[in-house]
Amino acid sequence: MADNDFLRMTGHKLKDSYFDKAVLPVGSTEYHGEHLPFGTDTLVADSLATAVVGRVEGMLKLPVLPYGMSQHYAHFPITMTLTSETLIKLLKELFDSLNVHDMRRLLIINGHDGNISAIEAASREFRVAHPEFKIAVLEAWWVTAGELLTKGTFEAWGGLGHAGEGETSMMLRVAPDLVNMSRAKGHIPVLPEHVQVKWLFHEVAPYGVTGDPTKATSEKGILMWGALVNHLVSFVEHMDRDGWEVDKS
Repeated sequence: MADNDFLRMTGHKLKDSYFDKAVLPVGSTEYHGEHLPFGTDTLVADSLATAVVGRVEGMLKLPVLPYGMSQHYAHFPITMTLTSETLIKLLKELFDSLNVHDMRRLLIINGHDGNISAIEAASREFRVAHPEFKIAVLEAWWVTAGELLTKGTFEAWGGLGHAGEGETSMMLRVAPDLVNMSRAKGHIPVLPEHVQVKWLFHEVAPYGVTGDPTKATSEKGILMWGALVNHLVSFVEHMDRDGWEVDKS
């Protein structure tokens, strides 16, 4: 892992190695109930990125971004948040830093729902200006994990939710020493179908948690984490074979 970790790398090591792509984990620092740490989104994204670079040749792991757009969670202390505008600008400047040095293949692993729209805007706008710069994004691992696993793996709300069954299970795999299951308590809100209501989190989560974290297990976390890592490794290897071009049929 350390061989591919840019934060720990010397200039000599960089010059002596070959990297043609990078992975950027993006997280947040915000309330995750009484049972999970504030850095849950950051820890999960960083863990996935670390595992991927350990199995993919020529991939550089960039330092994780620990802050995201979390304003809708700000009623719960202590939420550290950027605005969407700031996050978009920050991402574009990081893209440009890579592009200047001919690192033009980037995988983003996102750990937080509030970052999705900013990552989308930054990526689309930067690619229009710099079509040579290729970007792929795992936007919502919590959705993808459910799609990769056998139906029925989760017991409550499809495993979804902020600090719910799926995310708590992932943390039991990623950092079990930071999870206090005796404090786990959640709420499954009743939301309309097909049309999204743009809620503030305290309006749908009295405990700062949605879903049911009491259904979380380390076994489910192991399955989720493994499926996601395998999928990402296969994806990057496929992209490398196709020169990071799409629709090669």
